[in-house]
Amino acid sequence: MVIYPAVDIKDGRCVRLVQGEFDKVTVYSDNPVEMALKWECLGAEYLHIVDLDGARTGEAQNISVISEMAVKLGIPVQLGGGIRTIEMIEFAISKGIQRVILGTSAVKNPELVKRAVETFEDGIVIGIDAKDGMVAIDGWAKTSEFTAVGFAKKMAELGAKTIIYTDISRDGMLMGPNLKAMEEMVKAVDIEVIASGGVSKLEDIKNLKETGVSGVIVGKAIYTGDVDLKKAIEIGKE
Repeated sequence: MVIYPAVDIKDGRCVRLVQGEFDKVTVYSDNPVEMALKWECLGAEYLHIVDLDGARTGEAQNISVISEMAVKLGIPVQLGGGIRTIEMIEFAISKGIQRVILGTSAVKNPELVKRAVETFEDGIVIGIDAKDGMVAIDGWAKTSEFTAVGFAKKMAELGAKTIIYTDISRDGMLMGPNLKAMEEMVKAVDIEVIASGGVSKLEDIKNLKETGVSGVIVGKAIYTGDVDLKKAIEIGKE
């Protein structure tokens, strides 16, 4: 199981939000590149980057600092936030990004998913952010008509190989992940599921591993020190 440290970028700085709310922001570093290199030094094998400004506006906003990360890191990175066209996917990959996450665009434009998967194959990941079991879009500001599990099945049918499943109610709250929802998702689809949201201690990593997820994104807990990244990675490799 792969542990993905999260680097969320807003206004060029490394931040964390609470439940995706932009007025509940904590700045952890003015230099996201240094933060990314720190996680790599501690053993991270893959980095999860979110362009928060992009998620809100629908256009990539922090591509220069994200590109610098991709160039300086010796590990692969996946990027989400505001990527809503084939051209934007191509641009991100040309900047050294290994995987691109489609969230809102996947809900609004399934044809884009089909084309993207056909063109970029494993380079496409679907981000499914759930609020009370329903898929949220537009930087979590709105809720779609799709259930998380139903939408995941639809994405798998279109050829997606990996999804990132986030429970918004747990994100940034340090209250533990929604294990039941993660287990249900793993059982419902025959593709890789990366869990996101709520990790607050090492025990959460162990519990998530038992659900069968292929990876776990860890954000706020590694910034506050509640989770030791090195130890989390060791658990993932056991």
